[in-house]
Amino acid sequence: MSGDPHQIKQLVRGDKPAWDGFVADTAAVVYAAVQKRLVPAGRGDEADDVVQEVYLKLCRNDYKLLRGYDPGKAKITTFLTVIATTTAIDTLRRGRPTGVHAEAIDDVPEYRLAVDPVEPVQPVRIPEGLLSERQAAVLRMLYDEEKDVAEAATLLGVEAQTVRSMHHKALTKLRQHFAEVDKG
Repeated sequence: MSGDPHQIKQLVRGDKPAWDGFVADTAAVVYAAVQKRLVPAGRGDEADDVVQEVYLKLCRNDYKLLRGYDPGKAKITTFLTVIATTTAIDTLRRGRPTGVHAEAIDDVPEYRLAVDPVEPVQPVRIPEGLLSERQAAVLRMLYDEEKDVAEAATLLGVEAQTVRSMHHKALTKLRQHFAEVDKG
């Protein structure tokens, strides 16, 4: 992965094959940077979770961190190493988890791992006319049909960024509406 602008654009558009390739190409660099911090602290067993957190950070807030990558300032490997190192340091600062997670899973009695049955969740009823037809379609595709952004964009005949924008606007309207309902 060279980190050229075209490849970064593919990633932030939600191109799954591009993302899978990116992770495959960069995982060794990220894992090595994480291990460099965790192993000396005796916490190498947490490396997989921290590596996952690095990739989640890159995706959060509509790929904000990844969008901020400037190939003119550093190689993609340098960029990822900095993010992986700071994520590992943050993990070390938080300390070890306590409770069930601090014990080996095989040593925890089954009753402590049991989960109460979950009652079916009532679907959210969106008031008629609150969202545009396209916003409602985007929510249906992303949540009900579990499509990714690229698939929804193809089905709607728009760019992936347009789907992300419609999604954001729809959620903003819903939050505002339900905040007002809660007040009243």
